[in-house]
Amino acid sequence: MHNDREVTEQRLARVLEERVRPAVHARSVPLDVEIWNVPGEPVPVREGLAAPYRPAGVGEWWGPAWSTSWFKVSGTVPERWAGATVEAVLDLGFATHSAGFSAEGLVYRADGTAVKALNPRNTWLPVAERAVGGEEFVAFIEAAANPVVMHTAPGELVFGPTSVGGRAPWLGDPAADPGEPLYRLRRLDLAVFDREVHELVQDLEVSGQLMPELSVDDPRRWQILRAVESALDAIDLQDVSGSAAAARAALAPVLASPAHASAHRISAVGHAHIDTAWLWPLRETVRKVARTVSNVTQLMDDHPEFRFVMSQAQQLAWLKEHRPEVYARAQEKAKTGQFLPAGSLWVEPDTNISGGEALVRQFVHGKRFFLEEFGVETEEMWLPDTFGYNAALPQLMKLAGVRWFLTQKMSWNTTNKFPHHTFWWEGIDGTRIFSHFPPVDSYNGELSGADIAHSVRNFQDKAGANHSLIPFGYGDGGGGPTREMLARAERFRDLEGSARVDIEGPADFFRRAHDEYEANGGAPVWSGELYLEFHRGTLTSQLATKQGNRRSEHLLREAELWAATAAVRHGSPYPYEALDRLWKTVLLHQFHDILPGTSIAWVHREAEETYAAVARELEELIGAAQRTLAGRPDGTVVFNSAPHVRGGVPAFGAGPRAETVDAPAAPVPDGDGFVLDNGLVRVVVDADGLITSAYDHAADREALAPGAVGNLLQLHQDFPNQWDAWDVDVFYRNTVRDLTDTESVTATGDAVRVVRVFGASRIEQTLSLRAGSRRLEIDTVVDWREQEKFLKAAFPLDVRAAHSTAEIPFGHVERPTHTNTSWDAAKFETCAHRFLHVGEPDWGAALVNDSSYGHDVTRDVRPDGGTTTTVRLSLLRAARFPDPDQDQGTHRLGYALVIGADVSDARREGYRFNLPERTVPGSATVAPLLSVDHAGVVVEAVKLADDRSGDVIVRLYESRGTRAAATLTPGFPLASAIVTDLLERPLDDPSSHRQVGGEVRLTLRPFQILTLRLHPASDTSERR
Repeated sequence: MHNDREVTEQRLARVLEERVRPAVHARSVPLDVEIWNVPGEPVPVREGLAAPYRPAGVGEWWGPAWSTSWFKVSGTVPERWAGATVEAVLDLGFATHSAGFSAEGLVYRADGTAVKALNPRNTWLPVAERAVGGEEFVAFIEAAANPVVMHTAPGELVFGPTSVGGRAPWLGDPAADPGEPLYRLRRLDLAVFDREVHELVQDLEVSGQLMPELSVDDPRRWQILRAVESALDAIDLQDVSGSAAAARAALAPVLASPAHASAHRISAVGHAHIDTAWLWPLRETVRKVARTVSNVTQLMDDHPEFRFVMSQAQQLAWLKEHRPEVYARAQEKAKTGQFLPAGSLWVEPDTNISGGEALVRQFVHGKRFFLEEFGVETEEMWLPDTFGYNAALPQLMKLAGVRWFLTQKMSWNTTNKFPHHTFWWEGIDGTRIFSHFPPVDSYNGELSGADIAHSVRNFQDKAGANHSLIPFGYGDGGGGPTREMLARAERFRDLEGSARVDIEGPADFFRRAHDEYEANGGAPVWSGELYLEFHRGTLTSQLATKQGNRRSEHLLREAELWAATAAVRHGSPYPYEALDRLWKTVLLHQFHDILPGTSIAWVHREAEETYAAVARELEELIGAAQRTLAGRPDGTVVFNSAPHVRGGVPAFGAGPRAETVDAPAAPVPDGDGFVLDNGLVRVVVDADGLITSAYDHAADREALAPGAVGNLLQLHQDFPNQWDAWDVDVFYRNTVRDLTDTESVTATGDAVRVVRVFGASRIEQTLSLRAGSRRLEIDTVVDWREQEKFLKAAFPLDVRAAHSTAEIPFGHVERPTHTNTSWDAAKFETCAHRFLHVGEPDWGAALVNDSSYGHDVTRDVRPDGGTTTTVRLSLLRAARFPDPDQDQGTHRLGYALVIGADVSDARREGYRFNLPERTVPGSATVAPLLSVDHAGVVVEAVKLADDRSGDVIVRLYESRGTRAAATLTPGFPLASAIVTDLLERPLDDPSSHRQVGGEVRLTLRPFQILTLRLHPASDTSERR
């Protein structure tokens, strides 16, 4: 027999697409169609149902970008269809390039009950399982004309010229939309659903998908090929329905052959990754969630084996608020074990940029929602798509009661392939969490033969395990899993040549995988951060969004601290509701396409407005509490919310500012430049506004490398190979312009003012040196008008630093400054929060900042044998997609060089720089609500307990990476102190603390996080 494999495979593809698949709904009649275009924003369902509709029809264009149109479709079931299964086929003109990112619709009955969604690959609607001839059918479709901001195929959609290579980022700003209709109605029919033909489609698909994954030397491939050929021969192309059963019979033997005993096992978990905002605004996500949940709950009715995971408590909270009837369906299916709340987080956040306490609250609000609404104690951190994972997360997970971690994004690494798929992830404190990266390399799997085969081939841990997970379902605008995916899962459940596939929940997978590894000697361990070698530009994009988040985190800290102090000391009402609401607002905006700066203009514009409103409300809360605490306004009182004493004012206390003998360093002319000298450090600024010397008097040491200048602003061309707002590629370093030209360098008060103009942009910097401080502060105002540029500030230091030390949540990480390995070289842009430090064992320097996260550190040996370690802070970018005006406009930001600092100094200065003192009219001295006698033990949060008991919650951590024995002294009579988890529930942890009278003795391991519940004695607990 000659080899005709390719001929048969090509024949299968054509017959399936052109004859068999269309025959699923071959018998059809057109529906009557009416339309109502909503003026403005979406309207409630009752308004859409009662709207004034006009006649419409197939071929009609509808929907300028972001608009909503309602369609009424109606018809009569033909008498000849009596007893048949009838469906509606409703194609609104969906884009065909992908399963999502296009128009979407949600179908309602006349009473307003949601039925299911319409998506590009899910256009059917159930009408009747056994139809009655003459039965009337009517339905309403709320259709969203969401534009295709990317993935646009030439000629596929008509909406004018694009501005960035095949993309239409201007569609992310409704103000820039030309108002052209985007979509054209394609098919709106009543049709007979031919179940036998549908099953034939699935049989042919699975056979056709499995074949190419098998070797041509494998007899199994040829057995399937011959069966497919027989099935195709059996199909009457003029009567597919009548010949479908015979074709299926030809395929039945090969589809019944069981998998090998050693076959890989796959847990298939239904999922729909819904970005809480991205190429659409928050308001559209509310509707996406309703559509997806309507889809999956409808699918569960017909498929009791179907299991669906939904993460992000915020999305379910929206559903409860806006679509309670859809939410009730989710709760109903949760009781049957089909709908599985998961993830443990309020949203799926960026975990590089979000602060430590904010990550705590992600767990607190996420887990609490699932507990209160579904009675479920979630045990997994389900975070498939974010841009790197800080090394404090394992401890935070464990303290939240999380046992398992799942992500997929590490498969996007561009330099090094991550070596494991199932492993223990070890954090900076030693906590380990059992983790899994699905080897399918997708969080939108289709359960295709290619998905399954790739999972098996790609699985890195075959020696110790034989089990992996596939999250399957179309995300974002795709509507989740489909009945076709479930049909594939059924066929792949036990099929020769394939892995075994079981639909189940993540807990089933994790328990089995853990036990399997334990039986084989245990899983491998990865220690430290999970650095994503991709999307490094997210540390800098959309500065205003990042500033809003940073400021909100610190304002929330202050509001809780001073409100708790006022409640305990004066019985003032504690603003529980306001703080709960504000925290959830901030947590929402930490979603991994908002905070990283990778959403459309609409999203970031709204975020800026939201952050401004959050700041106003928090300032009011802080002001009210401080006025209560400050007493009569006879003088001034200084409040210090930083965790270290400052200016004579204790941490978390208030009092008169300590008198200082020395004034801030005033600039002294030095040739054409100026000198700032406060007795601790001397800084020389030359005529070009550059720092030529940063001298440490006590150490008798120059900070800057010989011949180098500090605060050198550098401008790079920034045009990554893809993903503009996300990526910074290493070749950006090849092109650099040093910004040394000045418009002016002048003395102004106690500072030096430097103005630079370049391109269409302008930078004004004010350099100052406070009395008693080693911190050279650089206040920067930028009118940024560049395109595709990257702005950095460089400090070449005369230091041979083996590593840099970067602040992360609840601690720090050390990263090598060399590039010995590809893993080291790939970290050419890294994250640090409030500080980044470099140094030798006896001396160092640090950069602190108030709103920046991207940094790079390089090391070079000079001709004189010395080493220059250059630390650079990333200030601004100007990507053009998905927001073509990213970062355009005026920004104010601050950073500072701390001269002669160890890591503890850097941490202290970072807190001080971000938590400035507040001067309030008053006469009282406010003793701290608590104090800790160990400088390395940092208090991160002080608040009242969420259960409104009046107990004081204190969260602290060991910050140096050493063991610490400390004493915590409350500023109120103490009845009891217990250790809790992050949700403020008691933990059995006797080794970390013991109460001695009114004090609490603490014993902490390196980087340990501890949450204490302090129950006040006497009547203090009644004050709340």
